[in-house]
Amino acid sequence: MIKNQWYVLLDSREIKKNKVLGVIRLGEKLVFWRDPQGSAHCMVDLCPHLGARLSQGKVVDGTIQCPFHGFEYDNSGQCTYLPAYGRNGVIPKALRVKQYPVYEKHGFIWVYWGEPESQPEPPAFFDSFNTRLSYGSFKQHWNVHYSRMVENQLDVAHLPFVHYNTIGSGGRTVVDGPLVKIDGSLMNIWVFNRLDDGTPPQKADDLAEPAWHPSLQFRFPNLWQNWISDEVRILVAFVPVDEENAVMYGRFYQGFMKLPGLRELVNQIGVWSSIMIANQDRRIVNNQFQKRSDLKMGEKIMQSDRAILAYRRRRYELQQGDGMEN
Repeated sequence: MIKNQWYVLLDSREIKKNKVLGVIRLGEKLVFWRDPQGSAHCMVDLCPHLGARLSQGKVVDGTIQCPFHGFEYDNSGQCTYLPAYGRNGVIPKALRVKQYPVYEKHGFIWVYWGEPESQPEPPAFFDSFNTRLSYGSFKQHWNVHYSRMVENQLDVAHLPFVHYNTIGSGGRTVVDGPLVKIDGSLMNIWVFNRLDDGTPPQKADDLAEPAWHPSLQFRFPNLWQNWISDEVRILVAFVPVDEENAVMYGRFYQGFMKLPGLRELVNQIGVWSSIMIANQDRRIVNNQFQKRSDLKMGEKIMQSDRAILAYRRRRYELQQGDGMEN
């Protein structure tokens, strides 16, 4: 993983009021809950007393209560009540749980994973995104490192083979470019796949940046969109679980159908289609020889893998610089 980054880790709807949610994210056991004002909070899922799982506890007056001995921790991670010491007892300062900053917007829960002194501004979304679009969503578990999931959605050469009867139909096997531009944490990718007419693929340096918007955008560390049109988008958050598992939070956005009832039907059809396409990918990606990707791993990279290579290089740079690209 890349340190000092804001990661999308959950859909906002997964954290219920007065409920405690325990999940594995970023290779750690984490616990989430909401305070009485509805704000979400995240801490390591571990009571420092005797190692109980806080996710087995409950929310009490805005704090999270350990299920073992009733210790209560506020949203800063500090223990505020130790029942065995009584209401007026002096609580050891060492009774503190590691806490992670949380940012909630666009129906997602972001968590800052890094050093407090390096914490950047709240995470950026996609500037081009029309927040008035409605959407349907789905969640899917993959048995790979999240980096493999990201690369799969940046891979423009696999479409006519893995998705031969869906988004890759038409047999456009020749890949010109692709054209890749990176601006800070944002990758823009223009796709120029075409039919094989006997001419060799053009290199990216020979392609002019088109007037139309990029086909794909990726926001480091784990947010991607397929910019189909201003009214239709596919958005995915690739959420790290551990070194060999990840979760895909997918959304189909649209703005062309606004009538209640029909709007939800169109959204659901988009979700069904997205799941079918994701399943085609998952069958292959789950069985790649190496579960995670790295810049130097012995794979033979082709010209058509330009976006994948750009992702690996940028990810390596961020890892070497502790993620501080701002």
